[in-house]
Amino acid sequence: MASHELSRIMRPDDANIVGNVHGGTILKMIEEAGCIIGTRHCNTQNGDRCVAALARVERTDFLHPVFIGEVAHVSAEITYTSKHSVEVQVNVLSENIVTGAKKLTNKATLWYVPLSLQNVAKIIEVPLIEYSSPEQEEAGKKRYEAQKLERIETKVRNGEIIISVSLPDRQTKEPYTVAFSQSSLIHLIGPSDCTLHGFVHGGVTMKLMDEVAGIVAARHCKTNIVTASVDAINFHRKIKKGCVITVSGRMTFTSNKSIEIEVFVDADPLVEAEKGKYRAVTAFFTYISLDKENKPLLVPPLKLEGEEEQKRFEEGKARYLQNKAKRLADKERQQ
Repeated sequence: MASHELSRIMRPDDANIVGNVHGGTILKMIEEAGCIIGTRHCNTQNGDRCVAALARVERTDFLHPVFIGEVAHVSAEITYTSKHSVEVQVNVLSENIVTGAKKLTNKATLWYVPLSLQNVAKIIEVPLIEYSSPEQEEAGKKRYEAQKLERIETKVRNGEIIISVSLPDRQTKEPYTVAFSQSSLIHLIGPSDCTLHGFVHGGVTMKLMDEVAGIVAARHCKTNIVTASVDAINFHRKIKKGCVITVSGRMTFTSNKSIEIEVFVDADPLVEAEKGKYRAVTAFFTYISLDKENKPLLVPPLKLEGEEEQKRFEEGKARYLQNKAKRLADKERQQ
């Protein structure tokens, strides 16, 4: 099967103030590797030239932190193709170039669709790959059907209603409430953010989402916080060059040692203003709070205000318990 690897040393501007590399930096590198291998594969046949556009990122776990001075090795492999989509599985290893020690830090699965360079509205057919066994192909098909169904369900759940996150006056808001920590970031999509089509790179969007989620988590905990995992990131609609995007984050759930933050990206076309604002991307980020020795700290409990916050908290708790059960099941299988 096709594979691709990229490596880069982590610099001070890739990390937070205590030297932990931002989760968004890693997510951006993961998407770059996925986009390269997806685009390369989809152009191995005759016909329209195309670029692979990110449609979804499955749950991504941050197994170990990466630090300034380490080299991140990102390896990507195409593991399944449907008629119009490509599954890419990505692993990230960090290397301490002084000691030579390496460790697996991230595993992610991304789904791409190939868009024609001549007509951005046209999705072209994907060249098939060869599988080592019928079982491998069948397992890939099951993953494809599952993510397709969940993507549709998420789009229906979010709809086209834009629920904005306002910036509260923190002098009047009580600490540990949703309103106290909620945050937004506004960014104009420029040429350097975009693909050959003039649409924003998925990795750029994910990096901004992680930045906003990190601010929310830091405001709640007031400690060193790091990305622990990201639930599926769904890219509902493309974002074009010249759009102003608002990336918003708000807390939904806290356990003893983790924080769940809902993040959504709304796009507002400046040139084609008549099209109106729309929701482009949604995801849930999970963070943990660390002490000076990088050991997990207890998270301050969330103070809920109103039925909507209580409902979001219960939904977050259900996701937390479901993910915890899955981690335990995976651990048992590996033993």
